[in-house]
Amino acid sequence: MNKVKIGFIGCGGNARGHMATVAKLENAEIVGVCDVVEESAKKASQDFGGRAYTDYREMLDAEEIHGVMISIPVFAHGEIELEVIDRNIPFLVEKPVALDIETATKIGSAVKEKDLITSVGYQLRYKASAQKGKTILEDKQVGMVEGRYWCGIARNRDDWRTSIYKSGGQLLEQATHTLDMMRYLIGEVDEVYSLQEKRLLEKTGSPDVYSTLLKFKNGAIGSISTTWAWDTNDWSNANVLNIFFDRYRMEWTANEVKIWPEDEGWKAMSLAGDDINKTFVDAIQTGDPSKILSDYEDGIKSMAVSIAANESARLGRPVKVDEVILI
Repeated sequence: MNKVKIGFIGCGGNARGHMATVAKLENAEIVGVCDVVEESAKKASQDFGGRAYTDYREMLDAEEIHGVMISIPVFAHGEIELEVIDRNIPFLVEKPVALDIETATKIGSAVKEKDLITSVGYQLRYKASAQKGKTILEDKQVGMVEGRYWCGIARNRDDWRTSIYKSGGQLLEQATHTLDMMRYLIGEVDEVYSLQEKRLLEKTGSPDVYSTLLKFKNGAIGSISTTWAWDTNDWSNANVLNIFFDRYRMEWTANEVKIWPEDEGWKAMSLAGDDINKTFVDAIQTGDPSKILSDYEDGIKSMAVSIAANESARLGRPVKVDEVILI
């Protein structure tokens, strides 16, 4: 195919970021955009192309679509993915892949049965900093990792994103990016123990402060502290990892890798990152998904760490991640 024809389900701010990139790809064309809010669909159509729809099934029936990008609220996952899978259409879905492990498992089984190309929106994996960090750590012994996601996004909000019943809370809806990077750079998480409280915000329908311990299967230990109650527009403390390996400390962020004590070899190392949208489009065009860094099955594993942490807070004890995945 000369042009990979892409349809979008969900036209919110996150989706528009994907649209802006896809619209510039020489080998892609946006043919349809769908949102239950008609104004959002029409605006996306005007800005990025494609016909506007409010019913995703109508869009899938009317348009020739080679791939779908799904960017919807956490609680809305399930029916849409299963419909796309039933039509044998590859899809990229924003994180987390579902609100509960049962829904994710059902979708994952359907994907496996159809052997579809899938991608999950853990776009930080595609950053040059992620590739540099992974290359440095691949033959090193990691002792400990400390992660944080501090922001003020939940202040003065009373919507689905801050509802524990609709978003799963900050660890699932937002800081899943940080947990995913821990998995990507260090390895699979074995067990978590999480403390979560609602201490600072009145409107938020979920915990606003979190402290979680992690034990990795390779023996490393870790922790992550998260809050969305900090009154700030400073995002420099979101998706930050401090990784201790050998005699070094690596500070990882989406934009750079710093290591102390400094080593000129690492400072000089330069690796190019890629774009999650281009990688997905290229995979459809070539039929080769090998450059996709997080498919649906892998996305379930990152989601499961957050689910296990939430379950740990509910039960007041450590929870094995594999126990959650096997539900």
